[in-house]
Amino acid sequence: MKQIILSFLVGMALLSCQQKETPKAEKKDTITKEACEKPKTVKDEDGFEMYQMTEMAALMEQMYVDNKRLRERIIKGESVGSFPEHYLKIHTAAMTDPSENDAFFKARAKAYIEAQKQLYADPKNAKAHFNAGIDACVQCHEQKCGGPLVRIKKLYIP
Repeated sequence: MKQIILSFLVGMALLSCQQKETPKAEKKDTITKEACEKPKTVKDEDGFEMYQMTEMAALMEQMYVDNKRLRERIIKGESVGSFPEHYLKIHTAAMTDPSENDAFFKARAKAYIEAQKQLYADPKNAKAHFNAGIDACVQCHEQKCGGPLVRIKKLYIP
C-alpha cells in the first residue's frame, strides 16, 4: 500500500512540474507590435544589459512625472507655473519605430500641446485644460502603444 501511495505522489509531482503554455492576451489590431516592443538594451563593460530608452520614451516619462506634479498643484489650487518648453520635443523626438510618427500621432501630439498651452494661458480653467491634455494622451495610446493607459488614466482630475 505504501508503494502505491508513494508511486502516486511521485507521479503527481512529475505531472505538476510540466510547463503549461498559457494563452497570450490578444492585442488590439490597431496597436502595432513594434510600438510596444521591448525596449532596446545595451551591454555595459561588465556584460550587464541595461535598458536604453528612446528619446520619445524618455520624454513621455518626463511628461508623466510633470503632469503628476501639475495635477497635485491644480487640486490644491496652487499656481500652475509656466509651460514646459521641453514638451515641444514631442514633434521631433526619436521613436522606437519611426513609422509610428504618422499623421495620427502628429494630430494627437498637437492636441496635447495645445491643451497644455491653454492650461498655462488660462489657469482659471486649469482642470478642464489638464483633462483635455490627458484625453489627447489616452486617444493616442488607445491606437498606438496601449501599455501605459492605466497610468495615464489615473492622471484625470475628477
